[in-house]
Amino acid sequence: MQENTPPDPKTVFPVPNHRGVTYVKPTIAGKNIIVGDFTYFSDVDFEKHVTHFYPDIYGDRLVIGKFCQIAAGVEFVMNGANHKMDCVSTFPFYILEKWGESAPSPGELTSKGDTTVGNDVWIGQNATILPGATIGDGAIVGAESVVGSDVPPYSIVAGNPARIVRKRFDDELAALMLRWKWWDLPVETIRGIVPLLHSADLDSVKSRIRAMLGEGS
Repeated sequence: MQENTPPDPKTVFPVPNHRGVTYVKPTIAGKNIIVGDFTYFSDVDFEKHVTHFYPDIYGDRLVIGKFCQIAAGVEFVMNGANHKMDCVSTFPFYILEKWGESAPSPGELTSKGDTTVGNDVWIGQNATILPGATIGDGAIVGAESVVGSDVPPYSIVAGNPARIVRKRFDDELAALMLRWKWWDLPVETIRGIVPLLHSADLDSVKSRIRAMLGEGS
């Protein structure tokens, strides 16, 4: 039986009597980290796991969608970790004292842009997400993986570097899911479709989604 009070995305510790899982959005204090409702981290102090992050210099952002599941030990490495590779040496003399080297201008710095994670993405324990990667909706990233390139929606990747292991669904169901965007529905509506979201009868799921989209059978 559902409780009368709907889930609250502003809750910090959503698991009763347990303070080792946090909804990320209400914990964010820094600029340029945007996180959707109900995305959780299986630890505390999410921002300590966003490293080499200097948005005032690089202007990059970390953007994470709704209902993502981020395991303990996951690290998002931002553009400040990059060294210039178009020179004879990659050593960053300009950040260290007494070398007398001027810092490069922002336009000379190596940046791969924003790091983006879609909705309903599961990132396994101790995975590392490198600067500029985009992880599509519904994707799964295996534990210990290193993601340095884009991950298609509803795919499973693993390894270092992360490679596609397989698709989660056939193309038809993946396309339906991307049109449906269940994560954008009102919370009360989502509560009502949880049994559908947890159904392994994928043919039935397709029919139900088509009906909800008004696309018939």
